[in-house]
Amino acid sequence: MIRRLFSTLIADYPPVGEFLPAAPPPNGGPHQASAASATFRASQLESLNWLHSVSPCFPVSGDRIDIIQEPALFYDTLVAKCAGAKRRIMLASLYLGIGSLETRLVDAIHANMKKNTRLTVDVLLDFTRGTRGESNSQTTLMPLLEESDNCRLSLYHTPVLRGITKRLAPPRWNELLGIQHMKLYLVDDTVIISGANLSNDYFTNRQDRYVMIEDRGLADFYANFLKKVQEFSLKVDRTGEAKLHENWNMLPYKSAQVDFATEARERIRSYFRGVMDRQRSICDEDKASDTWIFPLIEMGQLGIHHDSLATRNLLSGCLKDSQLKLATGYFNLTETYMDTLTKDCQAECCILMAHPNANGFLGAKGPAGGIPAAYSLIAKKFHQKLKESGQDHRVSLLEYERTGWTYHAKGLWYYLPGSTLPNLTLIGSSNFGERSVNRDLEAQICLVTTNGGLQRKLQAEYDNILQHSAAAETERPVPRWVRAVVGLFRNFF
Repeated sequence: MIRRLFSTLIADYPPVGEFLPAAPPPNGGPHQASAASATFRASQLESLNWLHSVSPCFPVSGDRIDIIQEPALFYDTLVAKCAGAKRRIMLASLYLGIGSLETRLVDAIHANMKKNTRLTVDVLLDFTRGTRGESNSQTTLMPLLEESDNCRLSLYHTPVLRGITKRLAPPRWNELLGIQHMKLYLVDDTVIISGANLSNDYFTNRQDRYVMIEDRGLADFYANFLKKVQEFSLKVDRTGEAKLHENWNMLPYKSAQVDFATEARERIRSYFRGVMDRQRSICDEDKASDTWIFPLIEMGQLGIHHDSLATRNLLSGCLKDSQLKLATGYFNLTETYMDTLTKDCQAECCILMAHPNANGFLGAKGPAGGIPAAYSLIAKKFHQKLKESGQDHRVSLLEYERTGWTYHAKGLWYYLPGSTLPNLTLIGSSNFGERSVNRDLEAQICLVTTNGGLQRKLQAEYDNILQHSAAAETERPVPRWVRAVVGLFRNFF
C-alpha cells in the first residue's frame, strides 16, 4: 500500500523550475556583481567570481567567524546565546527533541522571555516530525506559546502529503515525502548554520559541522528569509491548533499543489532578487572584508533549484591541480553530481561518508534498517563508475567510524591550485542527495575567504573529522532485498 501511494505521488510533482533566470556563467565568464564587494580582487579567487551573479553576497571579516568542532560545544554555545539574547531568537530545524538537554534549552529561552518582554522567539520545524508521538517538539514548546504573544511556532507541511496518503501513511513513513530540513540558528546578530538538529544525539555524540558568524546584515537577511518560509507554513496557536499564517490562504494539503508551490516559490524568489537588487545599487566596496558569504537554498518541491545549480557549477568549475574534499552523512549523490565529479571536475577529490557502524539508521526497525546497506551499494556503484571512466586515481572514498558516535557532517572544502588551506567551504543541511535536491527544504552557505586564521580553522575542522576515517570498503556484502529495492526508493532517503 505504501509503495503504491508513493508511486502515485511521484507523478503528482509540480513542474520543476530554476530559482534564477539562467544557470551560473562559466568560470571566468561575464558576471554581474550582487554585493558591495563587487568582485574578488585577489587573482587566485577570480575563478569564483560567478558566485556574485547567483546569490546575495555578505562581505565580512573572517575574524568574526568561528568554527565549532564538537557537538557539546555547539549545545553550550546555543544555550548561552539563547539565555543572553536581547532582541530575537530564530531557530529553524527538522525537529526539537524531548530529552533533558532539549528541555534545558527551552527553559533558557523561557527564562529569558520572562525577564525580557521585548524578546521575540520564532521556531520553524517540520510538521510531520515535530508532531510525531504524544510527546513531541510541539508539546515541548507549548509553554512558551501559552505565556507570551512574542513566541511563534511554525510547522512546514509539504504540499505533497495530501489526500489518501495523508490519511493512511503512518508516522515516520509520511516524512519520506518531504520535510523542512534547514538548520539555521539565529540569535540577535549571530548566525549559526549547521547540519545538526536540536536533539540529544546532535548535542553529544553525533559528528556534524557548525559555523558561527557575527554579522548584522547576514542575520537580518536570514531573519527575513525565515519569515517568508513561515508565511507558507502552519502557525500553532495557544490551544495547539495549527492554522494558516495571517499572510497566506492555501492549506498545503488541500489547495491545488501547483498553486501552493507557485506562490511559495515566487515569494522566496522575489525576496532573494530584492536583496540582490539592493546590494547592486550600493556599489560601495568594503575593503576591510576578507571573507564573503553566499546564501544558497534548495526547495525542490516548490521548483527552487538554487543550491544544486550552484553546487554543480562549483564541482564542474574546479581548476586543474585544485583539491576538493566532499562530505556527506548519507552517500546518495544525485546522478548529476556523480556525472559531474566523474566527467567534468578536474580537482583531486576525496569523498567522506559514514561507515555503516556510524550511520544513524543502523539497527533501525523494519525497512529503515537496510538503509546503511543501501548507501554502501550506491557507493560501490559509484566506485565502479569511476573505475570504468579511468577516474578512480583522482577520486577516493573514505568512511568515518568512531566508537559510540554516529556521523552526520556534510559539505565541502575547496583548495585552489597551490593552496594548502581551504579557500572555500559549503556548509549547511544538504547531503547532496536525491532528497536534498528533490524533496526537502535545504539551506547552505558558500563561504569564500582569504583570511589565514579562518582558513586554518577550516583545515582543523576537516582534520578533526578525518582522524576518525579510513579508506571505504567498496566490496561490502549487501542483502538481496536491498539490491532489489534501492533503485525504486532511492529518491526517498
